[in-house]
Amino acid sequence: MIDIQERLRQIGPLDGAPDDDLLVCRCEEITKGEIRRAIHQGMFTIEELRRYLRCGMGLCQGQTCGRLVRNIVAAELGVSPTEITSATARAPMRPIEMAVLADDGGAAHG
Repeated sequence: MIDIQERLRQIGPLDGAPDDDLLVCRCEEITKGEIRRAIHQGMFTIEELRRYLRCGMGLCQGQTCGRLVRNIVAAELGVSPTEITSATARAPMRPIEMAVLADDGGAAHG
């Protein structure tokens, strides 16, 4: 188990960067600065960042920003990007009409 306070001491204080206003996740409009702040608040995994900021949960499902977010996390934690575990992949959710769900292809009458 990770000792969050110890990990925060290891990464040090958050210093502003000139590119903190850079838009990383276009779908959810999340900036590099927001991601960096979340890491310095104790969110060290991609999954935690997704749940907190919603980066990687827009229409592209992280296809556009996933690598960028991983690199930002790795840089802030001082580790290789290969050490950062990817978020759990899930199929995109889409609205569906009730008629589609009701159509059982005649299986109920068979």
